Amino acid sequence: MKRTSRDIRTANRYEVLRQIIAESPTSRQELAAATGLSLATVATLVGELLELRLITEVGFEDSAGGRPRGLVAVNASGGALIGVDIAETYVHVELFDLALNVLARADEDMRPGESRPEQVVGHVAAAVGSVVAQAGVEAARVLGVGVSVPGQVDRDSGVAEYAPNWDWHDVPLLDLLAEHIAYPLYLDNPLRACAVAELWFGAARGRGDAVVVNLGTGVGAGLALGGGLHRGVSNSAGEWGHTTLVLDGRPCHCGNHGCVETYVGAPGIMRNLSELDPDSALLHPRDQTATIDALARAVAGQDPVALKVVQDTARYLGAGIADLINLLNPEVVVLSSWVAARLGEPLLDEVRRPAHRWWRAGRRRRWRPRRAAAGR
Repeated sequence: MKRTSRDIRTANRYEVLRQIIAESPTSRQELAAATGLSLATVATLVGELLELRLITEVGFEDSAGGRPRGLVAVNASGGALIGVDIAETYVHVELFDLALNVLARADEDMRPGESRPEQVVGHVAAAVGSVVAQAGVEAARVLGVGVSVPGQVDRDSGVAEYAPNWDWHDVPLLDLLAEHIAYPLYLDNPLRACAVAELWFGAARGRGDAVVVNLGTGVGAGLALGGGLHRGVSNSAGEWGHTTLVLDGRPCHCGNHGCVETYVGAPGIMRNLSELDPDSALLHPRDQTATIDALARAVAGQDPVALKVVQDTARYLGAGIADLINLLNPEVVVLSSWVAARLGEPLLDEVRRPAHRWWRAGRRRRWRPRRAAAGR
């Protein structure tokens, strides 16, 4: 689609705001240098943000031989933002001020069988109501609610087109949420949401090309190429978890066999454990979170079964990541989401070896586990 002058202006304003959030306090001159925009354009956009009370003047800094530079910073009290992370086993919600300080959190666990749209919407509505009440913010101060939901998402229509782990097809999720939540709502896939978070504020900040690997119940990769988020023609780029890792391997919810997700997602890790030791006390057959938590504790205690499970999982994960590196040649690969957070450095250490072995180029890259914004 051809971008209009209004689209360009909106994008520039967001870029200036992003820089102010990330670098507060900062000057107009520094913003111009960071964004590549002219000083006159930056001055105009800063003026608009000041009028909207999203930022505020905070004084001056000396400049070498010139007039003191006026400094601006985000106006933390200018509004509130809510992030909603919908996963297969939980709903996690955080409320932020405009400086992205977390003011309140709420969690809703979703038990097996609680995946009907109305059930998920009920959990989201309850958690959103909880964080607003905890923070004591007025409804008018809530500028918007960003919602990430697994699967293929149409951002414009607010429809969850396909979520294989729930067997959702064309669910009008934003319309359903709007019946319970009165704030502006925005929908996206967690792969894209996490990639944006890492690009703006996390381990991929300042990188033109990055891959953010999400390890949870489902598995995927958020892609940043050429300095921007890569969505693909239908906002479904990054479904790396449903690429084939083992020919004719384990069956997957998507209908194929041998997908990456079936070996390195939480259910896949549980299967790795059950195949190694069917009677393991670490295995909680109906509880992914409990199993991964038990596995993490056992790894910390040097339990040999747990260590072998992590090694086997890392071997599969390393092979899959090596494919991403060979295909996309990113500057950085970030491991994100709740499974990566729980297994942490032991998993990271094990992944490095097979990933480097299968990576043809053989040059060093940086690998960092990262907890995504508004996620676990």
